[in-house]
Amino acid sequence: MSFPLLTVTAAVPAAGAILTAAVPAARRTAAKWLALLVSVATLVCAAFVFVRFEPGGDRYQLVESHAWIKDFGVRYELGVDGIGVALIALTALLIPFIILAGWHDADVPAASGGEAPAEKPGNRWRPTQGFFALILMVEAMVILSFEATDVFLFYILFEAMLIPMYFLIGGFGDRAHTGSDENAAAQRSYAAVKFLLYNLVGGLIMLAAVIGLYVVAGNFSLTEIAEARVNGQLEMATNTERLLFLGFFFAFAVKAPLWPLHTWLPNAMGEATAPVAVLITAVVDKVGTFAMLRFCLQLFPEASKWATPVIVALALVSIVYGALLAVGQRDIKRLVAYASISHFGFIIMGIFAMTSQGQSGATLYMVNHGISTAALMLVAGFLITRRGSRLIADYGGVQKVAPVLAGTFLIGGLATLSLPGLAPFVSEFLVLVGTFARYPVAGVIATTGIVLAALYTLVLYQRTMTGPVKEEVRTMPDLRARELAVVVPLIALLIFLGVFPKPLTDVVDPAVTHTLSDVRQQDPEPTVPIQNAEAAK
Repeated sequence: MSFPLLTVTAAVPAAGAILTAAVPAARRTAAKWLALLVSVATLVCAAFVFVRFEPGGDRYQLVESHAWIKDFGVRYELGVDGIGVALIALTALLIPFIILAGWHDADVPAASGGEAPAEKPGNRWRPTQGFFALILMVEAMVILSFEATDVFLFYILFEAMLIPMYFLIGGFGDRAHTGSDENAAAQRSYAAVKFLLYNLVGGLIMLAAVIGLYVVAGNFSLTEIAEARVNGQLEMATNTERLLFLGFFFAFAVKAPLWPLHTWLPNAMGEATAPVAVLITAVVDKVGTFAMLRFCLQLFPEASKWATPVIVALALVSIVYGALLAVGQRDIKRLVAYASISHFGFIIMGIFAMTSQGQSGATLYMVNHGISTAALMLVAGFLITRRGSRLIADYGGVQKVAPVLAGTFLIGGLATLSLPGLAPFVSEFLVLVGTFARYPVAGVIATTGIVLAALYTLVLYQRTMTGPVKEEVRTMPDLRARELAVVVPLIALLIFLGVFPKPLTDVVDPAVTHTLSDVRQQDPEPTVPIQNAEAAK
């Protein structure tokens, strides 16, 4: 039996979560260091997965398959394609930075909105161990969901990750709030419950579709069902396929989030700490868009093509609507949340453009959006912690007192608006090219999202970082060593992938080719053929 590398990659953070939660209450610092070391070990495992994956090899590699619930045909079945490998690498890369950025987020008294005072007998401290254990548990579930090729196993992970996320949002909320502690707690509870209910409803609809798929196919194996569909050994009635597709897609659209199922995201990101907000939008939400590629297109190719015009229209609404609402935001974190809704619109549009450029760009967008959003949101979190406010109007002139913070904030913002030379530009360009090739009107409309992104990003920077120095920020310290250790590698990666995306495209492109063959789609022929020099003469 070959070494179960995929299982180990998910088992390391799962075991680390248990060990971190078991650290004695008085050893909070030890719990932090343990969680950080576990996240680094997970990154090493993910690096081995990336290195061992052969882009020109089988579609699913490092396969593991074991009987689980024999009576129902459920198997513990894992395997990765290029898209899964890229997202596993993204997840494992971001978690150490999330842990470092949230180093002190749970070190405040449970009923306090300010900095932690010296520890005294009787102080009720929020459980630091629980905070980091929950992050590691989410990492384990997300990585395993990118590896699962059994539909039932994926469904369990898809739903189970909601539980730790609920406690991270509701139990460890942002300290920068206005009003009383009771009001802040109520807002956190509202955001957590809304997140849970939206995703549970989507998951329940998906469960009905999973059961329906089993009735039709007789098993839960993605590879077996997809192969049977391609070979004509499994035929689905048109209406049955469409209903099953809608059941899966609805759950993924909630997670993604796609308009009009997006309203939980601004609340969740606004009330969560900045590291948890990054965990939501840069890691957990990618499961939704990934699943559209892996499950919707492979299992239901004809229904995917049938639904494409409507989905592309909804993606366009997400792009423009999210960007417009970002322009009008007064809260820094909610601005980033609405910007993410716009970016997810680009990702979904690229997936359902059904072109190689569009789907390659969408996969790269998942990775690059994760890195750029992490850079911007974590720097914003450092800024908010210093001032104690999320409101844009409470800032001004920060670049004069904290130039490194302002500079890194600017680079993160420029990446968000897809400036050439930074990683998101490559992915957004490919999405637009791929969309324009099949849906030129949609491609033109989507470009308005770029203009609006420049508007909300640069206005945010102008109002917070430039102008006269406000009295409340006059003594604001610049980024410290721990904070620089979080931000600098992310910015370096944005620049590296912006000028040299080949390491990712080499891994992703073969998987995209397989996906397009599943839906029997080819890239449209150019409307104006390129003539060679001899023909031109």
